[in-house]
Amino acid sequence: MLPQFQALRVGATALAPRLFALTSQGGLAVTRPDGSLQPIPVGATPVVLDAPEVRARRDVAALLASAGFKMAQTVVQGPERAWLLDSLGPVELRIVQKASAALVGLAIARVDFFAARRLWALELNATIPAMPGYSDIAAGSYIQAAGELAGLSPEKLAHLKTANGSNVAALYQALLQGYARARGGARPERLAVLCRRADAQLSELTYLVQQFRALGTQAHVVYPDELSGTRAVQAQGHRFDFVYRHLFIRRLEDAPHPWLEAFFSAPGDFGAVLMNGPAAHIETKANFALLSRALVEPALASRAALTGEELAAVKQVVPWTRLLQPGPGVDPDGARVPDLVARVAAEAPRFVLKRAWDYGGKTVFIGSHAHEAGFAERVRAAFGAALDWPAVVASASVDSRGGGFVVQERVEIPLEKHSIATDKSLAEAEVFVDYSAFCSVGLGEQPPWGGVVRASASPIVNILGGGGVLPVLTAEVAAALDAALAAAGVGD
Repeated sequence: MLPQFQALRVGATALAPRLFALTSQGGLAVTRPDGSLQPIPVGATPVVLDAPEVRARRDVAALLASAGFKMAQTVVQGPERAWLLDSLGPVELRIVQKASAALVGLAIARVDFFAARRLWALELNATIPAMPGYSDIAAGSYIQAAGELAGLSPEKLAHLKTANGSNVAALYQALLQGYARARGGARPERLAVLCRRADAQLSELTYLVQQFRALGTQAHVVYPDELSGTRAVQAQGHRFDFVYRHLFIRRLEDAPHPWLEAFFSAPGDFGAVLMNGPAAHIETKANFALLSRALVEPALASRAALTGEELAAVKQVVPWTRLLQPGPGVDPDGARVPDLVARVAAEAPRFVLKRAWDYGGKTVFIGSHAHEAGFAERVRAAFGAALDWPAVVASASVDSRGGGFVVQERVEIPLEKHSIATDKSLAEAEVFVDYSAFCSVGLGEQPPWGGVVRASASPIVNILGGGGVLPVLTAEVAAALDAALAAAGVGD
């Protein structure tokens, strides 16, 4: 948090119980497989950013997402399609091959950054970019809790929440833009938010539906087993002309669903618009490696029709990334090496390994943390044995599951001090923090997207892995809350 907000820092202890209660009630929780809710820890010290900085992060994310979209679409429809398709499972592969040619944009994408002295982009999320609801719940609850402590009126609180912005409102705008583009300017009659039963983010999706209804569109959470129809999308006694997908297509490999496979492959045959369409090829980390290569391979950049602005964004924020394969290569310094695998194995502190197509941080291996228990646990889960760093690198280099592994130059990030509220306590903690910027691709003007911040004791920052959410405030809103708290005597 910016140092000038003394009252906000001092007030963390007093507002934390109310903040945690509000976020839990609002839906900041993980849904367990049995349907019960596990509240997500929330920061009682917010992240404060100037509004121009929020927009700048959105804009660089939009350029990177556009570059990733164009690169993936070009590759899967060309002779080198195996570069990305080899990452996909059999159902994903069938669907992407059928649907990619008709994919014209993404209502929502998310670029995950580490933000220390500069931004470094770690991943591009294009298939179900979660957390617009979580971010709104965290920020809105913080404003409410701090405002109540300061004695602000309901009208003033409502004004501050509006001034801070809303990722859910931006998502709603993007969805309407996407639908209008597909339907000649029309608005949808009824929207299905499609997810699996007991989805880990079910409480967030319920929040999205509530907000979409308040914004003027009939919306429902819909599960795969409720769907039917031959020339229409039908569920719960309704016909849906718009589907917002919050379902990994890979789930269909564990629970086959011929109707959904047909719909994802050709949604127009069912009289509906689908957002986001099948996008696993865009999100795979092998695509990030292609973007990194495009900086030094002009022919690759030209084939994907990357603009100078997009290439500049890639150069600015994407760490050196390559597929991890035995044989000669070029290291992060631009030096040619006889064997890339040997180079990575020899310098653990400099590199990170990631399976090309996986999620949840389960197969991320950070060389500088190879001595830690969490590293050993992930290694045993991935490779079935306890391995040191060189052995992990060697095993990953010949593991073709999920498209194999990429290697990325490690980004150094400092620990930050934050007050984290849980259902049991408020604790001062040193945590790793990331910043995820939302954006859209191919829909025209960017909606007023903001971002979401996660915090974790692990450098693999992930909500399902035990991380928390830090409220993001604009400097204007933070200053107003700080002044109100100071006037109320908080911080004296």
